[in-house]
Amino acid sequence: MKTKKILSFTLLTLLASSAGVSTVFAADEAVYNSKGEVTYTPSTKPTDPVDPTDPTKPVKPVDPTDPNGPNPGTDGPLSIDYASSFDFGSQEITSADRTYNAAANPISDGSTRPNWVQVTDNRGTLAGWSLSVQATEFTTGAAGTGSTLTGAQLTLANGRLVSISDAPANKSVSSVTLTPGASSGTILGASSGKGAGTNLLVWGDDTSKGSSVSLFVPGKTTKLATTYKSTVTWALTDTPAN
Repeated sequence: MKTKKILSFTLLTLLASSAGVSTVFAADEAVYNSKGEVTYTPSTKPTDPVDPTDPTKPVKPVDPTDPNGPNPGTDGPLSIDYASSFDFGSQEITSADRTYNAAANPISDGSTRPNWVQVTDNRGTLAGWSLSVQATEFTTGAAGTGSTLTGAQLTLANGRLVSISDAPANKSVSSVTLTPGASSGTILGASSGKGAGTNLLVWGDDTSKGSSVSLFVPGKTTKLATTYKSTVTWALTDTPAN
């Protein structure tokens, strides 16, 4: 009889112990979700020029043709932020064909950069856009009133796209020769789904920055001892590039 009681007591103790362990390690679980949210709106502010050799850095370009320049960029959200002016220097009158190179774009710190044009799309739609350019004839006065460098041609060469965007522009031309008064067609652009953020078309690099924009003037063209000027007009539209 004693043996049975001892066995029974031992069995009851083990059961009680097992029940106690189960109670201690069982835990109730509750789950609740909260949220994080951020909303973006199109930016209407102008975008400052960035360094065409390192677009992560801002830069202050100088207009070599205008001590009061450069002109400010256009307002966003789809904007032309900057475009170089081209300085072909002082040249001797000649009856031979000549090609003159534009100087590299001066910077406020005394350094130079390749000439460039900069576009920013902060609309937040990825709807695409197109940039074209055209130039007037090189003349000493208003159209039809002064001496004109007849047959002169402006060429932009060694063009390359520069951007840090995850969805950069996807159309750019490496070279274009401008016919006075005629649009170039799209030289920089983005199809639908592309072109977000800041995109640059840069002519040349550190090696070729002083020889990538040129002006050809025929030898037979009459040249007066004065300054000839052309207006270069950059046009940006919200038409997606093909």
